[in-house]
Amino acid sequence: MKSLSDCLLYTFIDTAYLRGRGLQAVAEALCVGGSDLIQLRAKTSNASEVESLARAVLPILRAHNVGLVVNDHWLVAVEVKADACHLGQEDFFGKYLRKPRRKATLLGLSSHKPQEALRAVAADADYIAIGPVFPTPTKPERDPVTLSYVRWARENVTVPWFAIGGINLRNLGSVLAAGATRVCVVSAILEQTDLADACHRFKERLTSAAASRKS
Repeated sequence: MKSLSDCLLYTFIDTAYLRGRGLQAVAEALCVGGSDLIQLRAKTSNASEVESLARAVLPILRAHNVGLVVNDHWLVAVEVKADACHLGQEDFFGKYLRKPRRKATLLGLSSHKPQEALRAVAADADYIAIGPVFPTPTKPERDPVTLSYVRWARENVTVPWFAIGGINLRNLGSVLAAGATRVCVVSAILEQTDLADACHRFKERLTSAAASRKS
């Protein structure tokens, strides 16, 4: 996979959003559309099932030079040689206390407020998710952190970070204007019929914004 610093679009294979589509077909479409990272999220599956799902999609992602992130299951991520594992802070600090010294598997941590972001950086997270920026059906129990947290992250977070939560093509401009350069997108892509086209639209906007910042 490319360096985290070069990753702009982080998408998801969420088993709750398959809508009858095959796992591998979704993986292929997300890759073709321009995803840089893809997280495998299977909240109702056990570790063994997640491992099987990860092994099914990993060759597709490898063929496209797209990074695989396994949600929740650190040991599975290490076993299948995924590029990263993403954990909530409760899981990470509750179960692991500190990052296992397996740098071949990167660590991503969620954060919902500045104190959590700073704690994640101190814990040697390789990247941080900042959100949910807007209300989102994937985390209905979470109050949105709003664009103010995105602006704070722009000034204070020293590792790669991704804005996440309720981001769609209508509000993407405001997220970029607040200082985000990378975003995670779940339902705004997975609820579309043409996943590759949906990805492409996000990637085009992100790439254009990146080019404008450099010019």
